[in-house]
Amino acid sequence: MKKISKRYYFLIGSLIFGMFFGAGNLIFPIHLGQLAGANWGKAAIGFLLSGVLLPLLSLLAISITRSNGIYDLAKPISPKYALIFLILVHATLGPLFATPRTATVPFAMGFAPHIPARYQTIGLLIYSAIFFGIVYYFSVHENGIVNTIGKLLNPAFLVMLFIIFLLAFISPLGSTSGQHAAAGYTTQAMTSGFLEGYNTMDALAGLAFGITVITAIHALGIRKQRETSVFLAKSGIIGVALIGIIYLASIYLGAMSLNNYKISENGGIALAQLSHHYLGAAGDALLATLATVTCLTTAMGLVVAFAQDFHHRFPKISYRTFLTFNCLISFLIANLGLTTIITWSTPVLMFLYPLAISLITLGITSPLFGHDNRVYRMTTIFTLIPAVFDMIRNFPPVLAGTGFAKAAVTFASSYFPFFSIGFGWISFALCGFIIGLICHFIARRETATAAEEA
Repeated sequence: MKKISKRYYFLIGSLIFGMFFGAGNLIFPIHLGQLAGANWGKAAIGFLLSGVLLPLLSLLAISITRSNGIYDLAKPISPKYALIFLILVHATLGPLFATPRTATVPFAMGFAPHIPARYQTIGLLIYSAIFFGIVYYFSVHENGIVNTIGKLLNPAFLVMLFIIFLLAFISPLGSTSGQHAAAGYTTQAMTSGFLEGYNTMDALAGLAFGITVITAIHALGIRKQRETSVFLAKSGIIGVALIGIIYLASIYLGAMSLNNYKISENGGIALAQLSHHYLGAAGDALLATLATVTCLTTAMGLVVAFAQDFHHRFPKISYRTFLTFNCLISFLIANLGLTTIITWSTPVLMFLYPLAISLITLGITSPLFGHDNRVYRMTTIFTLIPAVFDMIRNFPPVLAGTGFAKAAVTFASSYFPFFSIGFGWISFALCGFIIGLICHFIARRETATAAEEA
């Protein structure tokens, strides 16, 4: 591999950091720290595995398979499956969950604490209307003003975050050793932390937008697949290491906050409380401003990627139509509130993440079995079964109480290994992978025998 300036590693590392980290990512580790209490360390390990390592592996899978995105990566399973998976991932990152969250997170952090409860609904309505109006205007006109402002204020947000961490270190809220752990974090803190990392959606984002990083690496003159993968791994470690440090500090801060505050409804409220504690009214104003701008730039990236990708797949429908649809639906869903969005996104993520993890693993290991679609298909088919039951298990209360949901969960709990801790898919995926490999090697042996006989 030719010698490459260290500056380029940091350049791509900062791109990866910017792609995966946003203001919204802070609400989950802080809330995780509150839930885990004294067991925050074990929970942090699980969260870092799914929230930091998996996104990096998703980029490596795109690089190793030389894919242009989710569709190409999943195409060995079948073109129809690849299209369905692409739609589900983009819908999750787009108008169903991630994009609406870009409006509700800054509202919950910077504005909701200062609005009386009776005006919260109308406040969110007005805020989200203005928010998505700005997103639509600058996205449809492809104007870079907001992104330019974001490049200036996003680092300011990180500086503010660093100040809070520094003040927390100098003047801690108290010890974490005696803090109570919520249900699920007393004996299974690591696995619960791993599942909480799904909420960042960064592994899905890596699959969807990973080609952006690969293209940037190629622009540096690195073209060979092996060189690209090695460069991506090294620069990726730089980018995700910084994210990991921020996550770790946020989880610890969340656990410490229990000395002064109760477990919050969501991490946005917890971050607002901590900001006010250390920075007062000035912190409130800064948090509201910086979180809004940071999430605006994130929202623009999401809606533009959604509209471009779907216009590419369905060229008869214009870019502007997809953009309008995304912004309108995101606005409507945002008004359900942050807690509701998180509640309804959980079962969808519990369904998609096992499929995404198996696809990432297949992509990374595919050179070992010649990218044989038999291995892809068998692994995915087996993973799909427990993924459906994981989704049902995490239904919101209104659906979880139905007879069908209860029967399905009882069945899976009785017959699926590790289902009770959210990992029922692992044994199924491994079984499908092994069967796929057996089919691959049998087919290769038969081909070799036929060639010798000929």
